Amino acid sequence: MASDNTASDNTAMGNTAAGNTADDNVGTPRGGLSRRSLIATGALGLTVPAAIALTGHDSAARAAGAVQKLTIYAEALPGNLYGYGFERGKATVPGPALEMYEGDTLEITLVNTTDQRLSIHPHGVDYSVGSDGSPFNASYNNPGETRTYVWRSHEMTAAAGRRFMPGSAGYWHYHDHAMGTEHGTLGVARGLYGALIVRRRGDILPDKQFTVVFHDMLINNKVAPNTPMFEANLGQRVEWVAIGHGNTLHTFHLHAHRWVDNRTGMLEGPNDPSIPVDNKDLNPGSSFGFQVLAGEGVGPGAWMYHCHVQTHSDGGMAGVFLVRNADGSMPPGAQEAIDRFRGHVHGTSAQQAPETHDHGGPAQ
Repeated sequence: MASDNTASDNTAMGNTAAGNTADDNVGTPRGGLSRRSLIATGALGLTVPAAIALTGHDSAARAAGAVQKLTIYAEALPGNLYGYGFERGKATVPGPALEMYEGDTLEITLVNTTDQRLSIHPHGVDYSVGSDGSPFNASYNNPGETRTYVWRSHEMTAAAGRRFMPGSAGYWHYHDHAMGTEHGTLGVARGLYGALIVRRRGDILPDKQFTVVFHDMLINNKVAPNTPMFEANLGQRVEWVAIGHGNTLHTFHLHAHRWVDNRTGMLEGPNDPSIPVDNKDLNPGSSFGFQVLAGEGVGPGAWMYHCHVQTHSDGGMAGVFLVRNADGSMPPGAQEAIDRFRGHVHGTSAQQAPETHDHGGPAQ
């Protein structure tokens, strides 16, 4: 049943969006607070006292079982898009990154300001059928309706045979599940999606955080050269959250940077068998995340991220990760590289690979 909560009941602040609004492609925090300080000081409406809020990189200092209350507005945007946002008139595509620690609860009051039926459905966390966000469970917002969804998380638990059941920690995502069809196909296609991160206590927090959504042949509902340009300074810890939607299979590749294929993208120790990668499958409904140090071992510059299915990158599934100098200045050659990227031909007119014969050589 719908909630009677209003926007004034809950704190409508939180982590920055994915650095990508309808008009802004730069991955920088909104306002004067950094992404780290927002989660560190409980700006999502934590019910824990400020004295035990997270400080620095030490998330173990924060009490378990915190309840975060926030209000999210679903809004229509220019270009026939829709988005989620923490404030009226500030919805983004993707929506804001939502964060919690294992053992915490999110109480999300979703305000539907549109004339469409819609909802918010999470991956990776626990919820009742009333917070499922699907018409299957009659869990959605009618036009103009306000409704509260409750998402819970839990830590790893011991099981028989010296085994363990996994907790909720991971790089997940949320999306609409009700607009257009019973599965929210129209809502997802129009931009109603975002990152959901569940951290384990002790995890390192990043300096910058970017959300990249591959949906069919689009990145964050854009095509090159209008895809997001994400920025960081040399040496900053950057967290990427990659999400797949739609009907098309993709891979995610980041130039000049690598991570390991585990929960965090970082090795747990010298004997950690996790494999280093710089390219990973990103298919509909899947998500993963990782952290890198911007420019580590390679220096500042304009680096590309893209789908490595060749026809997809040729068609415009590519963007720029700008690593500035440590002082924030532009490194030599970076602006020229950005200008070349903006001048590349993408789409159906892009150059196609030559036809090949069975022996593998080019056509004569």
